[in-house]
Amino acid sequence: MFGIIRPCGEHSCPTLHRAWMAHLCGLCLTLRDGQGHAARLATNYDGLIISVLAEAQGPAGSPHRTAGPCALRGFRPADVVDARAAGVRLAATVSLVLAAGKLRDHVADGDSAPGTGTARRVLAARWEAAGARMGAGIGFDTASLASTAERQIELESGSGVTLLELTAPTEEAVAAAFAYTATLAGTPGNAAALAEAGRFFGRIAHLLDAVEDRAEDAARGAFNPLTATGTSVREARRLCDDAAHGLELALLELELADRHLVDVLLGTEVRRAVDRTFRHASGPDHGPAGEACAQPHGEHGRPSAGHDHAPGEHDRETPSRPGESGHSYERPGFVRKSAAGVGTLLTCGLWRPRWSSRRRNAWDDRCYLTRCDGCGCDGCDGCCDCCKCCTKCDGCCCDCNA
Repeated sequence: MFGIIRPCGEHSCPTLHRAWMAHLCGLCLTLRDGQGHAARLATNYDGLIISVLAEAQGPAGSPHRTAGPCALRGFRPADVVDARAAGVRLAATVSLVLAAGKLRDHVADGDSAPGTGTARRVLAARWEAAGARMGAGIGFDTASLASTAERQIELESGSGVTLLELTAPTEEAVAAAFAYTATLAGTPGNAAALAEAGRFFGRIAHLLDAVEDRAEDAARGAFNPLTATGTSVREARRLCDDAAHGLELALLELELADRHLVDVLLGTEVRRAVDRTFRHASGPDHGPAGEACAQPHGEHGRPSAGHDHAPGEHDRETPSRPGESGHSYERPGFVRKSAAGVGTLLTCGLWRPRWSSRRRNAWDDRCYLTRCDGCGCDGCDGCCDCCKCCTKCDGCCCDCNA
């Protein structure tokens, strides 16, 4: 799973976090039911915002159900958004089409392993077709989304383009998806504000991805929007802050039946994502964004469930037993790391490879959905004071009744 919106699982308001999890699990299960288990790899934290927006505008059109035990939830049942909900189907549609575009982009950039380009293109075509079918079921044309990757490649291969011209395809794709939630919810008056919010969110997501990947792209000579346009990290931060402010203003224009989760995800969590990304980008010993969330027990450097790398790839590499060289496990090759990443992702972190420093940790410490991963808080203390996160403590965002 990837994306910039990653609420702190251990320190956010319990009711709010359960509501977020209902959309996350609903998206994952909708992808599974529509395209098989492999499609769950397209699940991302940002895509579920579409489901959240649709439900916030029309709760009656977003039925829930109780899902059975799942390994990704520690074998616990949970309330999830049902696949009948048009919002979660739109989220699944967007996730599949954009994931297909990302696969093609990786092939075009030469990021894929040798010999896997054809397989990636086949999978991309399959996901894009599945997204088109699912979108047709709710009246959403995926053509604009499908063309995003091609337009991006064309812009990146040109010269003299500005940074905002490079972010434009992403902005337009997210704007179209956000705006269509108004159609699904029967609130056409929200469409313009949602499109504006989508443009700002798309810009932020694109810029944060560029900031996170800047050093890695430079090391392997890959294209990076900041490097290509000569944009400094300071200027990228200014653009992100401006976009976050514009996003907040657009949210104020929305007529929502229940806006708390929307405000937290697109307001508080977006600001946190910006702070987290640029804090690591400016630090002398920064690593992958979101990996330095201090824990009460002093553990650091957990891999981020939201970062667009295979889980397990950034686990600390250690020999399997003290005293042995453990070369093959201390420095696993690309094939082993890729296989481990897929295995870790499909089990949501419950399974870890032999070289992982977290392999023998408790299950709830390994699972992505139960631990605090790069939440952006200072020492994971005070992320959310449960009875102060809303103006009235009446159960809207927490479980206390004080």
